[in-house]
Amino acid sequence: MAGEANKVRFGLSNVHIFPIQKEEADKLTYGEVFKLPGAVSLSLDPSGDSNPFYADDVIYYNEFTNNGYEGELEIATLNEDFETKVLGYTKDKNGAIVENVNARANNFAMAFEFNGDKNKVRHVLYKVSASRPKLESNTKEEKTKIGTDKIKFSAIPDPSGRIKAKVMKGSESYENFYKKVYTTNESEV
Repeated sequence: MAGEANKVRFGLSNVHIFPIQKEEADKLTYGEVFKLPGAVSLSLDPSGDSNPFYADDVIYYNEFTNNGYEGELEIATLNEDFETKVLGYTKDKNGAIVENVNARANNFAMAFEFNGDKNKVRHVLYKVSASRPKLESNTKEEKTKIGTDKIKFSAIPDPSGRIKAKVMKGSESYENFYKKVYTTNESEV
């Protein structure tokens, strides 16, 4: 059974990436998970539109579409696993990571954790595509200003329609959350 509900949310940690190895019409097959350390910030903005229907000179009916999320992840520095397994960069025989115009990025699931006043909550986005990172750095002055990598991403529904799931500390699936992508049978919902 899950713990007490949080009143507030803060913190970001434990970002894990599950590259998608195979995409079929009815399912996704995920590859080996890797950790993406150094999470600084994460933002998720809902993606979708309002679809008003007018009758009797007013909005008679309105619904919002759920197209997933548009987001940005700021990380201390992207690791080699993300560059090669997600962005499609290659590592040459000399150890250089090479970005090529013909590289094909891979979709992935992304899991992460927020803290709260009562419990930690783990989240997973089932099907994510990411942009190349925005890199920044500055000259060193009296104080060192740390540069970070920022990636923009889209999280869209998987073939079953799932976009995101979350589990609270104390729930049955919390402890094994980062071993494989959390799924549930629709009959359990």
